[in-house]
Amino acid sequence: MQLSFHKMHANGDDFVIVDSRNSASAMTSAMAQRMGNRNRGIGFNQLAVLLDCDDAAARVMFWNADGSALDVCGSATRGAADLLMREANVTSLMLRTNRGLLTCERTPTGAISVDMGVPLFGWSDIPLAQELDTAALPLAGIPAACSMGNPHCTYFVDDLASIDIATIGPAIETDPLFPLKANVHFVQIIDRTHIRLRIWERGAGIAQGSGSCSCGAVVNGIRRGLLDSTVEVECDGGSVTVQWDGLGAVFLIGPVEASFSGTMSQG
Repeated sequence: MQLSFHKMHANGDDFVIVDSRNSASAMTSAMAQRMGNRNRGIGFNQLAVLLDCDDAAARVMFWNADGSALDVCGSATRGAADLLMREANVTSLMLRTNRGLLTCERTPTGAISVDMGVPLFGWSDIPLAQELDTAALPLAGIPAACSMGNPHCTYFVDDLASIDIATIGPAIETDPLFPLKANVHFVQIIDRTHIRLRIWERGAGIAQGSGSCSCGAVVNGIRRGLLDSTVEVECDGGSVTVQWDGLGAVFLIGPVEASFSGTMSQG
């Protein structure tokens, strides 16, 4: 049996979308892992499956390349919104995720804006293994943590080039302090409206970009008093904009592009 898919990316943060509306989703953790394998499958950082939904354009379920599930993915949410807006010839719609209902809009430049919801800071919301001050964790480098529907750990550094992300990233991702593991980001502040961000993504490794990580990094920077409410986030693959007023929802604005479409055997 063949499974149709769309391969897309957001500044190099690649993802696959499978449209399972009007049908029963056959997606499993094992199938997601097989599709995510860059040698034997399609390859992606995240997978998004579109399902029928009564109160939104679609329900979106997400998987990492290692077959683990996640509640939200900013890049793949923008990709799903782009596809569905083009299909319906509209410039705004709602998507339902495990994070809740997310409002998506196409900006005049063609970028996609997503209301990513309100960040969470409680130790049990992230979650952490114990009650701690999430603005200053007792780890080397004193990172900050928050949840954007998935756990984020942010380091603020003077020189990104000196950081061994391939060593530090997986060590922090799997630290016992994070029972569900963590996305780990390293931020170099250019000025109060511009940061350089490098990412170790939970279940995916070093990423060219990540919507939720960009949001988590900016949120933690604003909490620390280091950033203004609108920030350009420059990742390895390109830039997005993150807006947060310090109280309500976080908005993620950035481009998405189609790479190719195809079919893959489910057998």
